[in-house]
Amino acid sequence: MRSLLLVSLLLLSLPLAAHPGHGHDAELESQPEVLSPGMIPDARSYFTDTVLIDQHGQERRFYSDLLENRVVLLNVIFTRCEDACPVITSKLKQVRRQLGERAEGIDFISLSSDPQNDTPEDLKVYAKKHGVEDANWHFVTGDPADMARLLGRLGQFTGSVENHSTLLIAGDVANKRWSKIRPDAPVTAIAERLLLLHQPPAAARPCALDSAHC
Repeated sequence: MRSLLLVSLLLLSLPLAAHPGHGHDAELESQPEVLSPGMIPDARSYFTDTVLIDQHGQERRFYSDLLENRVVLLNVIFTRCEDACPVITSKLKQVRRQLGERAEGIDFISLSSDPQNDTPEDLKVYAKKHGVEDANWHFVTGDPADMARLLGRLGQFTGSVENHSTLLIAGDVANKRWSKIRPDAPVTAIAERLLLLHQPPAAARPCALDSAHC
């Protein structure tokens, strides 16, 4: 089995799979890569502390309020989506349910690829509709230029609302450990990957999302 992915922040800028039904097939998660410390940028500078707005209308600084010292699972949605977004949101709801009490300290962040239309109220309605009104699940939108910049830093920007990537990005921000996860990975495998990232680095154990042994 492949070891837990230790990818640099730079690796996140690689192209990711596009929204199903719009001309691209989902790719496998990225291959392991470890870069020297000098090649890894400061996380705050890389991700930026851009001010976003969550589904409750609260301002959230992207790095300081949503990422710093957290284990996170990032994905991209838009509220008018009628195919992949609801399906993936439903799966992530199952992941949180499977984590149960172990979800403490693991935040989910759903970023809008359609900030021109997705208001905080739209995001709140979307979250309620899909039953994911969770204090540790943040649906965020913002200025279109800011959102495009952030999605670009995550390798998720395509210039098209519908063509956003469906790959999930899981990260242990403090220890610079990141994984790209296929959206069709089993619920159990996604949960296990998050739990591995939630452990101190020395305690992490190998786990591959395409393995029946996760």
